[in-house]
Amino acid sequence: MKTIQGVLWDNDGVLVNTEQLFYESNRDLLLPYGIDLTSKQFFDWFLDNNYGAWHLLLGQGHDIELVDRLRGERTRLFSERLRQAGQLAMPGIKQVLAALRPHVAMGVVTSAYEQHFRISHAATGMLGHFDFVLTREMYLESKPAPDGYQLGLQRLGLAAAHCVAVEDSPRGLRAANAAGLECIILRNHMNRGHAFDDAFCVVESIAELGEVLASFVPGLAVAQARRQLEVSL
Repeated sequence: MKTIQGVLWDNDGVLVNTEQLFYESNRDLLLPYGIDLTSKQFFDWFLDNNYGAWHLLLGQGHDIELVDRLRGERTRLFSERLRQAGQLAMPGIKQVLAALRPHVAMGVVTSAYEQHFRISHAATGMLGHFDFVLTREMYLESKPAPDGYQLGLQRLGLAAAHCVAVEDSPRGLRAANAAGLECIILRNHMNRGHAFDDAFCVVESIAELGEVLASFVPGLAVAQARRQLEVSL
């Protein structure tokens, strides 16, 4: 049985339920230009690859100045929607983090910018479970490049063989694998139709994710077994 000493977490779609808000922010900015961004296009261009959707505007003959302006508007709009959403923590994730915290080192490796990361966690109460957070400004190339996960392993002070990553996107999976990490994929409504053939495993719920992670941590697995025995007695 594999044992681990560290976990590196993606953020959006894993710790916080924000990807729908980001999709809607992009879609609403493109609609006035006759572009109706579908959820499938969003997955392909933002979560499977890192293309974005600005090429659609450039293909219509618009200039880069418009793209730059809309990028800034997206930052503002997404921030506003995150604030309005309030509690964004994925249901059950805080319990998983709390159970793991005494047994393993943990960090966040996200493609989100610090501004959006901080807003999304304003009410989650989970940041104390992490040894560090790496936002997009802190490493060179975004996922699917391995840069963020490589830096995360350096911060943990652990070899990839002793850690796992938790992701929800194909480009996040490729980034983790390229850094030598085995990766657990959490299913959600955005990634439901993708196979994730290169993942260590795919889990259907936060509860299942907690069970898989507990199986990698001997101390946690023993503690869970003791609690189950106490309940049965």
